[in-house]
Amino acid sequence: MKRLFASAAAAALLIGGATAASADSACLITKTDTNPFFVKMKEGATAKATELGIELKTYAGKIDGDHESQVAAIEACVADGAKGILLTASDTKAIVDSVTAARDAGVLVIALDTPLDPVDAADATFATDNFAAGLLIGQWAKATMGDAAADAKIALLDLAISQPSVDVLRDQGFLQGFGVDLGDPNKWGDETDPRIVGHEVTAGNEEGGLTAMEALLAKDPDVNVVYTINEPSAAGAYEALKAVGKEGSTLIVSVDGGCPGVQNVKDGIIGATSQQYPLLMASKGIEAIAAYIKDGSKPAPTEGKDFFDTGVALITDKPAEGVESIDTVKGMELCWG
Repeated sequence: MKRLFASAAAAALLIGGATAASADSACLITKTDTNPFFVKMKEGATAKATELGIELKTYAGKIDGDHESQVAAIEACVADGAKGILLTASDTKAIVDSVTAARDAGVLVIALDTPLDPVDAADATFATDNFAAGLLIGQWAKATMGDAAADAKIALLDLAISQPSVDVLRDQGFLQGFGVDLGDPNKWGDETDPRIVGHEVTAGNEEGGLTAMEALLAKDPDVNVVYTINEPSAAGAYEALKAVGKEGSTLIVSVDGGCPGVQNVKDGIIGATSQQYPLLMASKGIEAIAAYIKDGSKPAPTEGKDFFDTGVALITDKPAEGVESIDTVKGMELCWG
């Protein structure tokens, strides 16, 4: 991970009264540089930046939730004279002050995948409709269970205690799709439906998924539906279920659509996943920065939404009536990672 703290950034500004960056420069700041989703995002941004002649610097947190590193990266980008920043925020509320400072300095800030809170804290957002992604897997799980959905035991494997927007949107979308009445749709954990066993956080990785699933199984060993924030956490949940002989009787759903996740759908580990398109998000983001550099224009959101929607598709080999989906053959053609 490349990291430059504010003191170093300030020192750079003092040398010659200018920055070393080219006039056409941008930054990509992701949550981590190990998750295949962010690897593909970096690939898309890098390829498009090279095509358009933009110098791109990349930064990432050590783990999902490493807010401090993202703050330092924004400061470094501003100090380097970047014209635009593409950001997948770990803490969508706490990062707003840093984003505001960057925008006040004339930098175009585009949120990728994870909308800021509030969404208009960034100049634009290029993302999956994460609520729709959750809604799809919730509808599929409900339709697949049929009458048994009324007595389901639901475990929710979320991302982080800070509840970034992507975390809330997917979770609440899933619950609505499954037929659970939401409390405050802007947060998870306040639902009163007795079918919910509980929420645990995973940090979006396999180890976190395993630990979270173990905790929820200890709370109620009869869990039979598992929502997961992403496919690495789903893989961990599966291992915990397998250890107690419940892998064949528990429905797991997820979001991402990376190649390992689609393979897990094909292998029956995950029942269905909602596929998103990180390369498209990043390449569109770089195109928007190029336009901003050229004439100061800013990207417009998709009609009827407060962000630019880069699309989502449900992938399963067990289609459910009334829920549009594609199979794993098509999913493998479109996957990443």
